[in-house]
Amino acid sequence: MTQNKLKIAITGGIGSGKSTVAEIIKSCGYNVISCDEIYNSLIKEEWFLARLANEFGDILTVQGKLDKKKLSSIVFADSEKLNTLNQLTHPEIMKRAVKEMNKVDICFCEVPLLFEGGYEKLFDEILIVMRERQDRIDAIAVRNYLSKQEAERRVNSQFDYSDLPRDKYYLIYNNSNLTELGAAVLKVIDELNI
Repeated sequence: MTQNKLKIAITGGIGSGKSTVAEIIKSCGYNVISCDEIYNSLIKEEWFLARLANEFGDILTVQGKLDKKKLSSIVFADSEKLNTLNQLTHPEIMKRAVKEMNKVDICFCEVPLLFEGGYEKLFDEILIVMRERQDRIDAIAVRNYLSKQEAERRVNSQFDYSDLPRDKYYLIYNNSNLTELGAAVLKVIDELNI
């Protein structure tokens, strides 16, 4: 059933393949917003960098840019600091995402910390990308140039999507290859009837 306005979240744990799913959906011609892209533009804004530096100390380069590696090493070693970072960034990111979503009738939005932030209520439907834990750890280690232990710490610091009620959301399993993932995404788009 097509609605006038439809907001659809794409979420899942770190390393699950959310961005790949978002790219497949975008290639089908749908509007897709990335919270990571919003974050990347946000950390270029002076007022926001000042806020982060005020909270986390020496995290800027000599050029005044955010040293992401330094910030990551601080927040992934301390759950309270990670929580503080999320509280500083996520409301601003979601405010900007909602503003963009409201411009179009049907919009997908890739939201990494959807349930942790309580943002699920902003969406009509939710797609959760599921992937085997070890595959996620391996993917994060390669993508972010991390040791397996560091990658595992990042996975452990996040929400456990396997605890969610499976009949309430659209689940996309990313445990095979890109062709099968694409087919799974197309199946969900078909079920959404958009």
